Amino acid sequence: MDEAYLWIKAVHVIAIISWMAGLLYLPRLFVYHTQVPAESAQSALFKVMERRLMHAITIPAATVSWILGLWMISEIGLAGNHWLHAKLMAVVGMTAMTAMMEKWRRDFAADQNRHATVFYRFANEIPTLLMIAVVILVVVKPF
Repeated sequence: MDEAYLWIKAVHVIAIISWMAGLLYLPRLFVYHTQVPAESAQSALFKVMERRLMHAITIPAATVSWILGLWMISEIGLAGNHWLHAKLMAVVGMTAMTAMMEKWRRDFAADQNRHATVFYRFANEIPTLLMIAVVILVVVKPF
């Protein structure tokens, strides 16, 4: 493997960690956000925190993860591996969660949240399960 590939792989891992940080923290912010009045100063602060987390970290990290991940797949020819197909399904799930969280964030921004605290507590567990699946598929390569 050449050195450029290793640097790209390192940046990919950093981007994944950053993406996961956003997916794990944003639902926790939503939990707290549901517990304050919609037009309060606390709500306004949560709106800023949620927007910055999503648009300065989570979405850019997801984009970099996808771009570099697809580049690595094409560069080293992993496209025929079944573990990779399963991993990509989990990554599609992470992408879907990112899109859902952006929708929920916009709902909060418009003071139109439709979900209770418990909903976001459960939503917080989905990225964790997807992350566990991805790590096992990448490290263990069970099939």
